[in-house]
Amino acid sequence: MNSATVRNLLVRGMLAGLAAGVLALVVAYFLGEPNVDGAIGFEESHAPAHEHEVELVSRSLQSTAGLATGVLVYGVAFGGIAALAYCFALGRVGRFTPRATALLLSGAALLTVYVVPFLKYPANPPAVGDHDTIAKRTTLYFLMMVLGVLLAVAAVIAGKRLAPGLGSWYATVVAVLGFTVVIGLAYAFLPAVNEVPADFPATLLWRFRLSSLALQVTMWAGFGLVFGELAERLLNPKPAAVPAGTAVTASR
Repeated sequence: MNSATVRNLLVRGMLAGLAAGVLALVVAYFLGEPNVDGAIGFEESHAPAHEHEVELVSRSLQSTAGLATGVLVYGVAFGGIAALAYCFALGRVGRFTPRATALLLSGAALLTVYVVPFLKYPANPPAVGDHDTIAKRTTLYFLMMVLGVLLAVAAVIAGKRLAPGLGSWYATVVAVLGFTVVIGLAYAFLPAVNEVPADFPATLLWRFRLSSLALQVTMWAGFGLVFGELAERLLNPKPAAVPAGTAVTASR
């Protein structure tokens, strides 16, 4: 793949990430923000009466302009990174069309980058978590994320090497089982983090985590669909239609 194609895919990836960010912003605003407000209300109701922190940025600004800026910038950034990963994966993960490769890459990224660490260390709203352990929790989350990505790459490599002997179907089954077993062992041996207050509303916590998952699913699915279409048009352009009645002459 030449540099011009990589550059064009990178630009399209960032545009697709921006479009996916707009979709995710809608989900975050209508599904996520009400749960954040509920968690903040719980935190304020349980704070000591004399404790009052100066609000540097108003909550209304955080939930509108701040939210939009963060989600859209994140969408553009991850779109560019995903486009570069797509350039590497295209043609190496199987004989898929550019559109199918984009959807496959998006699904794999959602699984490894978010779902795998989410199942071990799910997202928590404000008022949940000890400020003194934030560095530890962040390290564990990123460790789980890196482990998921590396194991996914190892599973793809193992599947391709096993395919000549076992066939594509059984090689894929073995690779997926190996990935699942190692992730399960990581879940078992890595330390658990449970800092949810005993009186925190379980329904609110459940809704917040579901909205976080919905945001990521929307982001990656939107990116896969939009980028897949853009990549398909770039890499497999449709031939120009010949106007009706135009005579085709052959040279002698």
